[in-house]
Amino acid sequence: MTTAKRRARVRAPELVGRGWLNTGGDQVSLKDLRGKILLLDFWTFCCINCLHVLDELRPLEDEFEDVLVTIGVHSPKFVHEADPEALKAAVERYGVHHPVLDDPELTTWQNYAVKAWPTLTLVDPEGYVVHVAAGEGHVEALRTVIRELVEEHDEKGTLHRGRGPYQAPEPENTTLRFPAKAIVTPSGTILVSDSAHHSIVELEADGETVIRRIGTGERGRQDGLNPTFSEPAGLTLVPGTNDVVVADTVNHLLRGLDLETGEVTTLAGTGEQWRDGETDGPADKIELTSPWDVAWWNGGVAIAMAGNHTLSFFDPGTGTVRRLAGTTVEGINDGPAEGAFFAQTSGLAADGDRLWMVDSETSALRYLENGEVRTVVGKGLFAFGHKDGDADEALLQHPLGVTVLGDHSVVISDTYNNAIRRFDPETNTLTTIATDIAEPSDALLIQNELVVVASAAHRLERFTAAATKIDGAAHEVKRPSTDIAPGAFELAVVFTPPTGTKLDERYGPSTRLEITSSPPELIIEGAGVTTGLVRALRINDQVTNGVLHVVAQAASCSDDPADEHPVCRLTRQDWGVPVRVVADAPTRLPLLMGGMDEEGPQGT
Repeated sequence: MTTAKRRARVRAPELVGRGWLNTGGDQVSLKDLRGKILLLDFWTFCCINCLHVLDELRPLEDEFEDVLVTIGVHSPKFVHEADPEALKAAVERYGVHHPVLDDPELTTWQNYAVKAWPTLTLVDPEGYVVHVAAGEGHVEALRTVIRELVEEHDEKGTLHRGRGPYQAPEPENTTLRFPAKAIVTPSGTILVSDSAHHSIVELEADGETVIRRIGTGERGRQDGLNPTFSEPAGLTLVPGTNDVVVADTVNHLLRGLDLETGEVTTLAGTGEQWRDGETDGPADKIELTSPWDVAWWNGGVAIAMAGNHTLSFFDPGTGTVRRLAGTTVEGINDGPAEGAFFAQTSGLAADGDRLWMVDSETSALRYLENGEVRTVVGKGLFAFGHKDGDADEALLQHPLGVTVLGDHSVVISDTYNNAIRRFDPETNTLTTIATDIAEPSDALLIQNELVVVASAAHRLERFTAAATKIDGAAHEVKRPSTDIAPGAFELAVVFTPPTGTKLDERYGPSTRLEITSSPPELIIEGAGVTTGLVRALRINDQVTNGVLHVVAQAASCSDDPADEHPVCRLTRQDWGVPVRVVADAPTRLPLLMGGMDEEGPQGT
């Protein structure tokens, strides 16, 4: 009996939303997809884990192109992501080559009882949900289930082969395409990471005239004089040289660029994404994960490791990489660097011993100094807005860039507010200095002018605007809270190893579960780290709302006794689950990391 036949027979809800992208304007229903294996990818374009999954799915989509239809269900976290034009731009920016359902009200998200970005749901050719997986690293499990479904439904005659509803949009040609970051070179030119063109562009000081393009424009990781990149972002100069360090984000690498020769070398990373294991050691042996920005700081390169919510440090003198700060838990937690929580750090800027940063997922401005992390602006994973004034009350919306000015004030590229903001440490206040910029992601100060990377406008823009004050509305993520009961409570991470594999116990426990909360007093008993995936908690009846932070991982290996060298894979996911403590609410919360819960998808 196949895995698909053993699954609970749960009928897939209809796909409901505002509209469709990548279908040529056609609407798509489940009836239109009957006979196909359907993979629903619940994502939001701010989410680094979602972007990882887009890349993971590409080979799977190619392998099963005649039987598998992938539908991206875009369920936005931030207000800006609910803008249909912003979503359209993101679909192009990240090379999404399948239909996308625009679900701004999270209708389909709720109908499928989704609890996390990203979540993957497989629907069989007869319209039944057969597999659910949250997080990254599920390709092999999906491949196994899809092969079983192909075999089963070929035999039943219910599998229909042929092309799906995807229709590629017409490409738009611009000199830059979704540029990410920029720096001034020693000769006074401007170097820009041209992310969607997978290259680095040198411009004249006017910010428009192209001097040269470094990179072939194709995705890749080739070094030399004809290099390739994959969505490069952060750039930083090595002081006193013509050398530039590039955060080659989707390749999970740091690359070196010699401005004199145009030659590119690999400085750090293996090209594989870090999931677990060593974080300190020789630079060519350590795996990185979506390095988004870099800054020269304290004699080396600080790295915003957006993919696992940490900071790392590359020492070019010793050729080593080490963890600088963070635990991999996503959130806001200040204090000693090794225990701090970050949330997709996407911009860095050094000011002496102080390293400024912006955490995009908590809409926060923070800094690291003398081994301590401090938050200046930001309230958590689910609060954001556009509000100036005292930093303790000010709000940002998914900022991607930070720039230090000569007076030690800080300019913030407040990306999803389409604004440039300025924080003054002397007065502890935030102001707005420019608005109506299409997703600014970085800024430079050149001759008393701000040169801003207007990423979604595909150009650099200049501003000399005076500061203004905006008292905008505070927002919270639309994602609905999950009701949980006070007192004795069970949190269960559901994970079924893929067919042909088993949990690997050869070197100790194969699973790990870390649970914390905001506020910490939400959990009276049971917080912390254990090896089991089921945890007994005690929930405080004096706390009405909060967030459960859950990080789970499981190592599964091929289970063939004759295999001397089994293939092993690590599955990992983190959740930030907003909860409401309510009497008579459920006393169990299942979170699917892979498989099906005995109570149905996501416990429904």
